[in-house]
Amino acid sequence: MRPRNRAFEQLDDYPFVRLEEEKRRIRARGMRVLDFSIGDPRERTPRWIRERLVRGIPERASYPTAAGLPELRRAVVRWIERRHRVRLDPDRHVLPSNGSKEAIYLLHQALIEPSRERRVVLIPDPAYPVYEVGARFAGGIPERIPLDAERGFVPDLDRIPPETLQRTALLWLNYPHNPTGGVAGLELYRRALELARLHRFWVASDEAYSEIWFDRPPPSALQAGTEGVLAIGSLSKRSAMTGYRTGFLAGDGELIGLLRKVRPSQGVATPVFVQEAAIAAWGDEEHVVEQREIVRRKRAILLPILRSKGLELAGSRATYYLWIRAPGDGGGGAFAQRLLEEGIAVAPGALFGPGGERYVRMALVPEVEECEEAAAILERIL
Repeated sequence: MRPRNRAFEQLDDYPFVRLEEEKRRIRARGMRVLDFSIGDPRERTPRWIRERLVRGIPERASYPTAAGLPELRRAVVRWIERRHRVRLDPDRHVLPSNGSKEAIYLLHQALIEPSRERRVVLIPDPAYPVYEVGARFAGGIPERIPLDAERGFVPDLDRIPPETLQRTALLWLNYPHNPTGGVAGLELYRRALELARLHRFWVASDEAYSEIWFDRPPPSALQAGTEGVLAIGSLSKRSAMTGYRTGFLAGDGELIGLLRKVRPSQGVATPVFVQEAAIAAWGDEEHVVEQREIVRRKRAILLPILRSKGLELAGSRATYYLWIRAPGDGGGGAFAQRLLEEGIAVAPGALFGPGGERYVRMALVPEVEECEEAAAILERIL
């Protein structure tokens, strides 16, 4: 038998691929599906961002540099300083990425040495599935940290055994949290950095949803320090630019230097015209305020219906997501299937790990009119 990578052989279908198959089955019956399953906003990317992209398309497009345009790195640094009051060096502390997924895979490749004992990757449960897949492909050992509704889906880091921390290479944090919509304060990041410095592991903070908030702007891990920390930012949700695949890594200068060295052979640099659009997007906040207001309107349509039907919402304080405890004894999978049969697609919580089995995630990405249609269906069937 020829050698093959066991991580590939053991990999299940990406959870949302299976969900797409179910949606196709329902549509084949002639039923319209209102799709709340994937966090892909349907709002138009602002015109002036699209125009900046078009102006940036040259007659001849050469390979982009792995380090990204200096103007983009400076735009990211200016945004971080405005938003989080943290000063960074654009040449030392920032690296553009193709959205957050490339950054996640690249980080695992850089930080996990499969032959060493220190290769545990601590991952929240529930969580974005790519953390675990990225860890396994790099030869890491994923270990789940349970997130409880009683704690607002914020981990109790002090419950992690010291012997586990001694074997840890990387700790993942993600706030505002996908899938629960939980939020965390600066004290979580400060404690994470204390433990990381004591036990000599890295902290990665996925902050892709940092701008979709409703009460107060959430902090960044960078506010607790940059040594040993990498924060991931993205324009996908902030600026309705999921298809542009543009984000950044920011933080520890030594690690950013290593990633800049590795990326030409491991990563795929973002096209220059996309970087031009990103420069424009990071420089403006008005369109982000409008984006938050749209999500707020959608919440105002659906939250009253869900609550009036006695459904329990946990977390759900930020992001596009409503984290709904499934009624009855069937769990999140059965409830998601029931809704899909009525034309409303949501994500079963189990797609995000064992900690999500009793829940479904509802992504407020359809347009306002579709949210109103979904509210009418829920009123009728629940």
